[in-house]
Amino acid sequence: MSEEKEEASFSILTIYDEPEKRKNVPESPGISSKHENHAQSQLGEACGPPQQLPGSPRQHDLAYQETSCVSPRQWAPQALDRSELQATQLSEAESEEAEPGLSSPPGSEFGQPCPSPRPSEEVWSFLRAIPPVPDEAVVRQMTPHKSWKVGKLRHGKKVYSLAISSSTHHVYTCGHGYIRVWDESALHAWDHAPQAQLNLQDRQNCVLTCKLSPDERSLVTGGLSQTLTLWDLAPTPRVRAQLASTGPMCYSLAVSSNAQICLACFKGFVEIWDLQNQILIRKHEVPIYGSRCVDIAGNKFWTGGEDTRLYSWDLRNYQRLQQHDLQHEILSITHDPSEEWLLVGLRMSDVVILHTHRREKFKAVLQKYVYHHNLKFASCGSYFVSTLDESIRCLAAPSLQRLFQVEESTDILCCDVSSDNQYLVTGSKNSATVYQLLY
Repeated sequence: MSEEKEEASFSILTIYDEPEKRKNVPESPGISSKHENHAQSQLGEACGPPQQLPGSPRQHDLAYQETSCVSPRQWAPQALDRSELQATQLSEAESEEAEPGLSSPPGSEFGQPCPSPRPSEEVWSFLRAIPPVPDEAVVRQMTPHKSWKVGKLRHGKKVYSLAISSSTHHVYTCGHGYIRVWDESALHAWDHAPQAQLNLQDRQNCVLTCKLSPDERSLVTGGLSQTLTLWDLAPTPRVRAQLASTGPMCYSLAVSSNAQICLACFKGFVEIWDLQNQILIRKHEVPIYGSRCVDIAGNKFWTGGEDTRLYSWDLRNYQRLQQHDLQHEILSITHDPSEEWLLVGLRMSDVVILHTHRREKFKAVLQKYVYHHNLKFASCGSYFVSTLDESIRCLAAPSLQRLFQVEESTDILCCDVSSDNQYLVTGSKNSATVYQLLY
């Protein structure tokens, strides 16, 4: 078991508004040397053993652990893969052909000679014969540049949790006593009646958290009741099963990408459920003040809360893997679609970014005390939404460019982005607000 507690080990990322601002952000020497050494190790396979760069710090690992300001492009210090290196070498070779007198051997900018001979003229003839890929055939990840407020869903009470499907664009708003279901026609209206109202068995119950299944055909809810409710949503919403839990209040839910496992977070423990068979697999004890939020990514799950520590656990043997001291209360945890990166929202509005299985940790510092901090990653993986009390911030991933920012009149209690990336919905005092994302 490894524990990581040093706050200084987090590198600081900068949120910026315009692309050109990225050029003015100083780079960390530790991160820079990390790139260079990684590139050396890749090039060394073809060009021989790497050499030490003149003037580069030998103790780059130590420098990497220091708090530093890095450029947004360096979200992943080790993200320079073979394809990028090959593209770099190809561009260098093309420049060699254009200006033979100014050529330099591939890899010389990394500090080591490469004895490999230049490709033959036959090779370059073959490469030149390959037709370029047309722009319309290239798949690019799009990010919204603006949001348009298109509707209001009048829930009638506080909306503590909500979910929006992409297949039918139904929205489920949850709170005291009932869940309201809204069809797509209500998303572009300001005083539309809900399609249905699902009354809770105990009208004093309050749904505090809900999660759609990956296929969006079922919904799990939890809250002020010693039961979790599994709803079938198609063709019409109905209760499929009541899962008898052992805690009085469920704070957070997480569902695995294969829809087989559901995690329910209570004070001092996490329940692990088999959703297919509606069986409680394990009641897993966690620190009593470290169980406000939960998320699952691959074979790990993560918990955090008032004790300011983020814990990771092995889902197979239930051993604690890591502990990160974040110094501020954890209000939300979510992961990106690839399940490689984890986002953690803190009370001081900071966003912590961790790799789920590599020792890469970053922090976007905002320094603003908030009561509510919600995070939601878009299914395309190119951006995420952070709501801080009344503010909505949409940030590109991994550059952290601010795509747009919206202010609401009341605190935002929850949010969700449809998996087709068309709508953003926020829940607040007595209604939910619908935004259409413009690309």
